[in-house]
Amino acid sequence: MEITKHFLFNLALLLIILFIGLIWFERKRQLHLSKWEAFLCFVILLLVCFYFSYKPSPDYYFDLRLLPVLIGGLYLGIGPFLCFAVIIIRGFYGIDTGFFANILLYAPLAFILWRLYPWFWKQSSSRRIYCSVSLAIILSIFTVAGMQVFTPPSDVFDAWFAYLVIPPLGLGILSYLIEFVRKNLFMRQTLIKSEKLQAVEQMGAAISHEIRNPLTAANGFVQLLMNNNLPRHKQKEYLTIIKDELQSAERVIQDYLTFSKPSLETVELLQVKKELNNVISILKPTANQHSVEILTNFGIVGSIEGDRQKFQQCFINVIKNAIEAMPRGGHIHIETLYERTHVKIIVSDTGIGMTKEQIERLGEPYYSTKGPKGTGLGMMVVYSIVKAMNGTIDVTSRLDEGTVFTFSFPSVLSQNEMIADSS
Repeated sequence: MEITKHFLFNLALLLIILFIGLIWFERKRQLHLSKWEAFLCFVILLLVCFYFSYKPSPDYYFDLRLLPVLIGGLYLGIGPFLCFAVIIIRGFYGIDTGFFANILLYAPLAFILWRLYPWFWKQSSSRRIYCSVSLAIILSIFTVAGMQVFTPPSDVFDAWFAYLVIPPLGLGILSYLIEFVRKNLFMRQTLIKSEKLQAVEQMGAAISHEIRNPLTAANGFVQLLMNNNLPRHKQKEYLTIIKDELQSAERVIQDYLTFSKPSLETVELLQVKKELNNVISILKPTANQHSVEILTNFGIVGSIEGDRQKFQQCFINVIKNAIEAMPRGGHIHIETLYERTHVKIIVSDTGIGMTKEQIERLGEPYYSTKGPKGTGLGMMVVYSIVKAMNGTIDVTSRLDEGTVFTFSFPSVLSQNEMIADSS
């Protein structure tokens, strides 16, 4: 059973190489090769088959060169090129009886594969597998029959068993794997497309809801202003409300644009302590209204590079969420830590906390821990700004105990901070 043994070894090599190729396809996320790339890959497979051929006599080389030819011919349409490559490679091993037998098999096969390729791709996945296996059986029969005519093998059973079992089996395995990978990639692309469409739909619904509310209110007050009998102070009051509502709609649009395009308009040196104090002064009235006390522990030094407006917007969103997470009041502790390479900003609260699943979904489009009251745009903006400033976010939380946000940004020392740091 020497031929069978060598064929099984040949098949194992082909499967290993195919497995490596599948890993490559998995990383590339597609199953498309140019004709020349495919041809070179299959020529390498042919050379592997020839190198590990079984040579019972100087004129004959028994191997599984038929498998790369059929796979390349049926699935990639390069069958004629591979057939001629087989003839040329075989010629390097000697112009002998085996060489002419090789021509008798692969010259007609080049024409057959050329004509078969368009028809083959019109079939279903399962039919393609059946067709490839059937073709392998037919060609194996012709190969063994030709071998019987030119040089009968010493072990007839071994030759017939090896050619009628191993090539069809190998081609069946390879065809099945190719069809499986194609189907898997197609399903993955369909799923990704579906998820993107769903995200766009949900995002559109969230933004539409957030914009419609202030616009509806503004429209109502515009209709009231059309009444000429309104006193002057009422007109001024309504115009102020309209202005506030339009600014609210503008903020929603700005949040969406910040998320969809996380880039910094201006980059300048930011003193973290100063910027955070500005944010706290903006949110102080809101915190007092919710009975929330903001405590700070800022380091002496700590500067980063970024967009001042977006940096403040980021921490306004975070601290405002912390305030809203404490409906019965509580404490917010803001701390900065300076390191040689990074500045850390830690924002912790004593609010309702979050579950592990909620933490994992923070920053996702249209996801909010506030239920129907929120759209998730605020945290999306936070993650986008931090990413644009080359920072990271780490979140830890426990239900009914509170949440801790740890921000880390690359540090940049100003001249004053260099003096303070060295002293």
